[in-house]
Amino acid sequence: MRVLVAEDHRVLARTIAKGLRRVSMAVDLAASGDEAERMCLLTEYDVLVLDRDLPVMTGDEVCRRLRELPDPPRVLLLTAAGELAERVYGLEELGADDYLAKPFDFVELVARIQVLYRRTPKPPPLVLRRDGIRMDGARREVRVDGRPVDLTPKEFAVLHMLLASGDEPVSHRDLVRAVWDEHRTPRTGAVRATVSRLRTKLGGPGTIAADTGRGYRLTP
Repeated sequence: MRVLVAEDHRVLARTIAKGLRRVSMAVDLAASGDEAERMCLLTEYDVLVLDRDLPVMTGDEVCRRLRELPDPPRVLLLTAAGELAERVYGLEELGADDYLAKPFDFVELVARIQVLYRRTPKPPPLVLRRDGIRMDGARREVRVDGRPVDLTPKEFAVLHMLLASGDEPVSHRDLVRAVWDEHRTPRTGAVRATVSRLRTKLGGPGTIAADTGRGYRLTP
């Protein structure tokens, strides 16, 4: 899942990003409204966490403009104004998908982002299975033939994409877009290294195949 956090409070923005990366989300940051809009036009984000009080262009205006796109990201508005009238305005007038008042608990933020992601067309199921591999997305647990496997956030996200794709290869470009942040885009070697470690943890080199020119896929 790729998330854009538009928040001009640098400490808060970095704290949110750090926490979301720990649960295997690819996170980019924008510090102003115009930057958030530009990034959404250039990159396909699944969810936009949008502070209403942004410089240059307000979060309200960003939300309105994004609603004109054919396939806008889901928008979670953040604001210090938590009154009922403000929440209704954000949802009905601005077209936001959800609304969260500051201060908030981080676990609630994560839960709301995940709910918004599940509203996108044909989201993968929370529990994915294939040939002895079982992934529980809600509990963030992976088991291979019943034994628990400890994965890093990036390994977890890569495996999630491979499981969700079925027999279709997942390209290097798609892995980078969904798993790595914009300012931390890795070279091909970094993706290969992550896949290599994942192979080992799943049981060996034969667990993930590399189709030349197409990408990676789980083997039967």
